[in-house]
Amino acid sequence: MIDPYIKTRPLLYGQFMGNIKPLLVRYLIVQCYLLLSFSLPLYAEDRDAFKLVDLPTAIIDKVKEFDQEKIDYLRGDSIFSYAGSHEILWRRFKNKSSQEIEAYVDAMIRVDDLMKFDADKDMASIPLNTDYPGFNAWKTRRPAEFDTPREAGPINVNRYLHAGAKQGIPTFFNQPVALTPEDLLAGDIDVAIIGTGLDMGTGFRGAAYGPKALRAGSIYGGAGMTNNPHMHTMVSPFNELNIVDYGDVAVDGLSLERSVGHIREIVREIATAGTIPMIVGGDHSLMYPDVAGIVDVYGAGNVGVIHFDAHYDAGQTGAYLLSHGQPVRRLFNEQLVPGKNFIQVGLRGSWPGESGFRWMQKEGLRYHTMAEIEQKGWQSVMERVFSEALENGPEYIFISFDVDVLDPAYMPGTGTPEPGGLTTREVFPVIRGLCTAKEIVGFELVELNPLVDPGYTSAQNANRILAECLTGIAMRKSGITDPYYLSPLTTEHGHDE
Repeated sequence: MIDPYIKTRPLLYGQFMGNIKPLLVRYLIVQCYLLLSFSLPLYAEDRDAFKLVDLPTAIIDKVKEFDQEKIDYLRGDSIFSYAGSHEILWRRFKNKSSQEIEAYVDAMIRVDDLMKFDADKDMASIPLNTDYPGFNAWKTRRPAEFDTPREAGPINVNRYLHAGAKQGIPTFFNQPVALTPEDLLAGDIDVAIIGTGLDMGTGFRGAAYGPKALRAGSIYGGAGMTNNPHMHTMVSPFNELNIVDYGDVAVDGLSLERSVGHIREIVREIATAGTIPMIVGGDHSLMYPDVAGIVDVYGAGNVGVIHFDAHYDAGQTGAYLLSHGQPVRRLFNEQLVPGKNFIQVGLRGSWPGESGFRWMQKEGLRYHTMAEIEQKGWQSVMERVFSEALENGPEYIFISFDVDVLDPAYMPGTGTPEPGGLTTREVFPVIRGLCTAKEIVGFELVELNPLVDPGYTSAQNANRILAECLTGIAMRKSGITDPYYLSPLTTEHGHDE
C-alpha cells in the first residue's frame, strides 16, 4: 500500500500516477531528441584531422563529369551529417544514375548553405533591453534592512523539537536554513546544500523541479536533536556535520547564458566561507558554473572532477557554447580543469563516437565505460577509480553526479535515460568511499526530472546519493579515511561457533 502522504506530492506523482502512456511517448521523444542533438555533433567531431577519402570505382564512373568542387564534397567530411559514413552513401548511390547522384549532391550542398549563419538574416546574439530598470531584478538579493534584525547563524524552521519528515517547512534533509555567508561562518557550516532550478540547457523542461522534489522527499534527515547513523558505517552525517539548506540560486528563466554567471558567484561564495557546496539541479549545464566557482577559490589545475554519467558531455559543436552536453569541453577549453584531472564513470550508449574517445585519450581524460565494467567487473573498476582519484589525482575533488548514470530501472525520472546503467548498490558505496577518502570541495547532483517519474523511485534514490556523500564527509571528519570501511557491528552478527 502506498503511503497516503506520498500520494499528495504533486511533483512526484501528479497526472502521471497510474498512467504509463506518457512514459512511452516520452521515450520516443527522447530517442528523437538524441538523434537530433547528438548525431550532428557526433559526426562533426569525427571531422578532426579528417583526410579526403578515395572514391570507389563504381562511383568514379558516375561522377567523372562532375565539377571538382562536387567531387571533393563527396570525398570530404560534410557528408557525415547526411549518411554517417562514406560507405553508407556509396550504398545509397549504387542504383542511382549520374544525374540522380548529382541532384543528391546539389541538395546536400544547398542544405549546408541554408544551415550556415547568415549575417543578413540571423542574429549572432539576442539583444537585451538594457534600459529596463529591472534588468537584474531576478538576481537582486533581499536587503537585510527589510527584515527583523537577527544574529548571523543557521535558522531552524521547525516549530517542534522532534519534527519528522512529514511535517513542517520542507528543507533538504530537514536541516536549518542559511541565507548569507555570515550565516555559514557563524554556524561553522560544513556543507551547504543549494537548489539550482535551471533546465534550459537541455531539450526537456522539468529538471528545474529537482530541488523541490528532494526537499519534499527528504526522509533521511533529522527528526529531532539526535539522528540514527548510516547502518553500514554507524556514522550519522547529521550528528557529525553542520549542514544547512542554503536556499535556491536565482535563475533567469529565459536565459541560460545570463544565469551561469550568478550560479558561479553563489558557488564561489559558499566555498570562500570554507563550506562544501552541494548543488542540486537542474540540468548538467550546471557543471560549468559549479566547477568554475570552485576553481575560483582553489585555483585552476588544482581541482579534479569525478564525473558519473551515461554521456561524456564534451560536445564541441552546435550553435550554442553551453548546454547539458558540453560542460566538460568548456571547462577544458577555458583551462579551468586539465584533461588529466577528469575521471568519467558509467559511459554507454551511442555518444561519444570514436573521435570522442580519441580526443579523451589525447588530452589525458580517464574514462570507465559500462563496456569496461562488463569486461572487468564493477569491483575491479571501482578499485581503479579509487586509485586514480586517491593516489594520482589532485588534492581537491569535485564530484559531478548525473543521475542518468543509473539504469532507468533505478532512475526513470531523468531527461536522457540510457538502459544498461549502474545499480544503486554499485553507486552508493563508491560515492560514500570517495567522499570518505578524499577532500571533497564540491558535489552536484543533476538531471533529476521528477515530472516524468510516475513513482517515488527517482527522488528517493537521488536523496540517498546525497546522503551517501554526506556520510562519507562525516566519516572523514570523524577520522575514518578508509574508502571501504564498514562497521563490524553491522557486517558480522558474532554468533558463529
